[in-house]
Amino acid sequence: MKIDRPLILISNDDGVNAKGIQELIDSLRGIADLFVMAPDGPRSGKSCAMTSECPVRYSLVSKDDEVTVCQCTGTPVDCIKLALDIMPKRPDLVIGGINHGDNSSVNVHYSGTMGVVIEGCLKGIPSIGFSLCDHAADADFTPMLPYVKQIVAEVLSHGLPEGVCLNVNAPLASSFQGVRICRQAKGVWRNEWLECSHPRGGEYFWLTGNYHPLEPEAEDTDHWALENGYIAITPTQIDMTAYRMMDDLKHWNFSV
Repeated sequence: MKIDRPLILISNDDGVNAKGIQELIDSLRGIADLFVMAPDGPRSGKSCAMTSECPVRYSLVSKDDEVTVCQCTGTPVDCIKLALDIMPKRPDLVIGGINHGDNSSVNVHYSGTMGVVIEGCLKGIPSIGFSLCDHAADADFTPMLPYVKQIVAEVLSHGLPEGVCLNVNAPLASSFQGVRICRQAKGVWRNEWLECSHPRGGEYFWLTGNYHPLEPEAEDTDHWALENGYIAITPTQIDMTAYRMMDDLKHWNFSV
């Protein structure tokens, strides 16, 4: 690794062999040294989960002068925690993605990709999550890649405030209307379980669901931006304190 270049730590929740992370590596190769620690298989929906009941292992997949790629048996957050222990120096940036699928709105709470980003942010490292609204294994990330490089360059140049990370989502399109800075849209998932009959008897349930926007016309939201062809950048904070509620709680009676 070159001393004079930034060092970026990369992970995802689709697995080390996913096209999204491979496209990200190829896009950023040349502008930074890359250390990749990604799950050895899909870990979608793991959010900030950690492995505590069994050992976690990693192995080297490939290594050259610019890029080191490792795979890990744990969750996306395990990957970041482990990588930070074994890397030669502290990274300048943590990136999650590029995810196959939408991580806007409430999906940020479930996303293993954003688990990567939140863990980096908790460690005080500028962190970005990138997602494309296409779950296909062979998704075309080409239109998004110039924006990825530009956003990475801007964060490397300007940094991010303490406790703030970026959630970047791109619509499924051959070109984009531009970039919008957005807030997280309000929405809910409905019909989340599909009940099926097992051929050997009994029932089982398969996670599915339909996303229902609660404010589809709100033009300042990430959901609206994606629906209208824009890349959505949502600054996301890790402090979950409801500050407006603090004063109200002071007037409640908590005496026993």
